[in-house]
Amino acid sequence: MPKPSSPRYRTTNWPDYNAALRRRGSLSIWFDPTIAWHATKTGKRGHPETFSESAIQTCLTLKVLFGLPLRQTVGLVASLIEMAGLDWPVPDHSTLCRRQARLAVQIPYRRPDGPVTLLIDSTGIKFRGDGEWQARKHGASRRRQWRKVHIGMDAQTGDVRAVEFTSSRQGDSPLLPDLLARIPEDEEIGSVTAAGAYDTRRCHGAIVDRGAEARIPIRRNGRAWKKDCPAARVRNDILHQTRHLGRANWKRSVGYHVRSRVEARMNCLKAFGERIASRDPDRQTAEIQIRIAIMNSYNALGRAEITAVG
Repeated sequence: MPKPSSPRYRTTNWPDYNAALRRRGSLSIWFDPTIAWHATKTGKRGHPETFSESAIQTCLTLKVLFGLPLRQTVGLVASLIEMAGLDWPVPDHSTLCRRQARLAVQIPYRRPDGPVTLLIDSTGIKFRGDGEWQARKHGASRRRQWRKVHIGMDAQTGDVRAVEFTSSRQGDSPLLPDLLARIPEDEEIGSVTAAGAYDTRRCHGAIVDRGAEARIPIRRNGRAWKKDCPAARVRNDILHQTRHLGRANWKRSVGYHVRSRVEARMNCLKAFGERIASRDPDRQTAEIQIRIAIMNSYNALGRAEITAVG
């Protein structure tokens, strides 16, 4: 069968989307004078915390949002508190660094009207080593080190619903069950769309266990599996449809190309910086989660509505 032509798209809500883009830079969005700034007493032994989790996350959000070092972040927060006329203490850079390692980041998200349409992808992000120009000019050095970010995005709301942060040696497919586990059990998952690297028994089994439809293309040299489990039967049906329709037509018939939205979300993740500033894994995880929280807050302010025009 001939390969289908690529459709064209048009944004239908430019005025509202343009206003939402302006609001993303408003400090009133990211600094709320009504939050609980001081930590509540826990009754445990030892010196109580001075600042709440919300206060630490607010400071680190401003740090990531504007690409500031810790000391400059302290200065920015102090000036905002002064302009707001609040008598609040300001955490120093040592406190922010220490609390970041054990911060439980609150990631806002919106539930869709129906089942979740989950899009899966992963990417690498650098935290140490030469820049891209240095590597291109003189060759990559051994000091370049990377981490991998695995995310699950809801195609309807555009919010990232699941995130995992691993070493660069970790494969993609073993993390899909963990991403599905991030979605509450009481929330239905309609479909899971992922690349061919996720065409494994473990991934198909996890998707079947959640009662979702798998939209994973079969690998080029893929063969039929022995029908010894529901996951194998589902995967063999995909293989049969691919051979009957052709790979390109199968992708279009199941809506596989919507996965480009999660790839664009990865580009937004790296727009905060190609390199993460933290060095140890716990702080790196918090930094990535704060990026995700900012991206979901961006979507809540307003997103582009795009329709196909031909």
